[in-house]
Amino acid sequence: MADITVHVIDREGVQHDLEAPIDMGLNMMELCKASDLPVEGTCGGMALCASCHMYVESAHLEQMPEKSEDEEDMLDEAFFVEDNSRLGCQIKLADLHDGLVVRLAAVG
Repeated sequence: MADITVHVIDREGVQHDLEAPIDMGLNMMELCKASDLPVEGTCGGMALCASCHMYVESAHLEQMPEKSEDEEDMLDEAFFVEDNSRLGCQIKLADLHDGLVVRLAAVG
């Protein structure tokens, strides 16, 4: 499988169905930026800013790797953090993410 479909709900509640190649090593932050969605990714994907904060709203949350210490530290400083909060730069797209649903977090 070369592509998966992920669903991104923007801050206005509009769902964007995105085709994502899994053979390029992209993460959710990069996919959102490439799709012109309002995700900043200020730190370039180093888990240093939380400007790609999003909520995983599908069962994929249970299949994802645990948050790294860096990701946990950044989320501790972010606004509007929920149990399903993740940094988009830390969600590396793979086969298991086909059908993933995320909602962009509000900016503080």
